[in-house]
Amino acid sequence: MKTKLFLKSLLVILLIIAITPATFSQDKKLPNIVILATGGTIAGEGSSATGSSYTAGKIGIESMIDAVPNIRKLANLTGEQTVNVGSQDISVAVWITLANRINELLAKDDVDGIVITHGTDTQEETAFFLNLVVKSEKPVVLVAAMRTSTALSADGPLNLYNGVAVAASAEAHGKGVVVVINDVILSAHAVKKMLTTPVHAFMSPEHGQLGTANFGLVEFFHEPHGVHTVNSDFSMDGIKELPRVDIVYGCADMSTDLIDIMIKAGAKGIIIAGVGDGNMNKGTLEAAKRATASGIPVVRATRVPVGAVLIHGEVVDQDYGTVSSDELNPQKARILLMLALQKDKDMSREKLQELFIKY
Repeated sequence: MKTKLFLKSLLVILLIIAITPATFSQDKKLPNIVILATGGTIAGEGSSATGSSYTAGKIGIESMIDAVPNIRKLANLTGEQTVNVGSQDISVAVWITLANRINELLAKDDVDGIVITHGTDTQEETAFFLNLVVKSEKPVVLVAAMRTSTALSADGPLNLYNGVAVAASAEAHGKGVVVVINDVILSAHAVKKMLTTPVHAFMSPEHGQLGTANFGLVEFFHEPHGVHTVNSDFSMDGIKELPRVDIVYGCADMSTDLIDIMIKAGAKGIIIAGVGDGNMNKGTLEAAKRATASGIPVVRATRVPVGAVLIHGEVVDQDYGTVSSDELNPQKARILLMLALQKDKDMSREKLQELFIKY
């Protein structure tokens, strides 16, 4: 008799488990965080734990989550594999897909934040793009790794752990898109990859770090610089592509026909990664003046890692129709110009200059 009662009770329990929604198994005290995976070194595999050769984007998001001890104690986690590539292959199309998915997810009451796993090569560009088009004050955090998941002293698991901790933190609300790597929190506006391979490759030399994330302990020191997210003028609603904008790299005796060639190939805007204070040789400067006179905007940035480009320096922008990138590096200047041209292809030089100071 007791055996029959036990079996009946067990059957009832199993039926309850079977019909109970999956969300009931979540900890109601924890925030709900969605991890969008794009690949990169953090999902890479190497042929040797002590070798530098590897293939990016080999590990799926569920395996990455499962490899991090105690990460599910920070938040209720859901993983989605957006793409699985090295970040050198991240494209505008991927950016638009990410932006639309993030805005869709963050509009839901049961999603409290987003973490994006990403390669390091173009991480600062993806972060800056999303910072301008995400329409929510909920946390959006990019994480990456300088060493693969199979490397000796892999940094990816702790970076992912800290990234989830930041996304789950109430303090991260309203901070815009951030990058969490090597125990620091960096704003999308200011973050730069300054070194090629060391784990401390990312810095914010102009503004400093926003805060720290130490084994899940999150602390913010500063507010991010520049307009972002809900206060941004830009949106991806209904947008399928962005205007082509090319970058010309400045150097001694640089070829003076590059701007003309890029415009002929279809560029709608040009960024100069100039020498020093956004400078270029006389032939290129004249080519820039021809471009701006024909309605093609030219923005002067600099190949120098740190510092702003002066509006009235050795080059007076008003005399050539050019625009200063202020403190945005060439790759971020390109993103802002693409978004500006998408919004208004005939935007005046004065309005463009205001945007580069504002963002």
